Amino acid sequence: MEPRTLHLLPLFTSLVSLLSLPLPSHSSSIDSFVFVGCSQIKYTPNSPYESNLDSLLTSLANSATYSTYNNFTIMGSSPQDVVYGLYQCRGDLSMPDCATCVARTVSQLGSLCPQTCGGALQLQGCFVKYDNDTFLGVEDKTVVLKKCGPSVGYEAERMGRRDAVLESMGASSGGYRVGGSGDVQGVAQCVGDLSVGECQDCVSEAISRLKTDCGTAVYGDMFLGKCYARYTTAGAHSNAHPDHGK
Repeated sequence: MEPRTLHLLPLFTSLVSLLSLPLPSHSSSIDSFVFVGCSQIKYTPNSPYESNLDSLLTSLANSATYSTYNNFTIMGSSPQDVVYGLYQCRGDLSMPDCATCVARTVSQLGSLCPQTCGGALQLQGCFVKYDNDTFLGVEDKTVVLKKCGPSVGYEAERMGRRDAVLESMGASSGGYRVGGSGDVQGVAQCVGDLSVGECQDCVSEAISRLKTDCGTAVYGDMFLGKCYARYTTAGAHSNAHPDHGK
């Protein structure tokens, strides 16, 4: 399926719902597309900004060989040439898988967001974002992607397990959180530039929206600007179970 694009102005101010894919079960799914967003502001080809953006993306890809998160600011000779960026790998990925995912994401951004001053691409295994306006360390609870599965009607036992999994993740600490109860599996993660308190606030918002917006759906994905929460039940997706083994 051809990726569809969110248009950034410049930081996800005009949003639509996009393709959502199953919760990942193994490394073969880490490069599956989730969403992309591009600013409507273009840079001039062969400009200092383009050179700085190339440097930024190279730095992100290189850093992913030894760290699951990092951010960079590439300074320019003038303020309009400064570019900010970060990447975040899913918390259970090995370093080789993280590096592969970020390299793939970086390589795709150029074609998905051609000559745009801002872009963001979420694959199953990692997230990369850049912009000419700083967003580093700024909490963002804007809904970027919401996807709810079909409802099979209210099943008290299954919904109880779903709510227990979500509540467990909400009460957990750390930037990457997983939970499971019977056939219900969940995962949540914050981008690494958030503080502990901001991460908790963002994950709580994503979980609250999942419960409200997805109701009795057999699966749900809620991606906010700086975090996400997801759950699924057995049979709701193929390859539906998060890998908790790493």
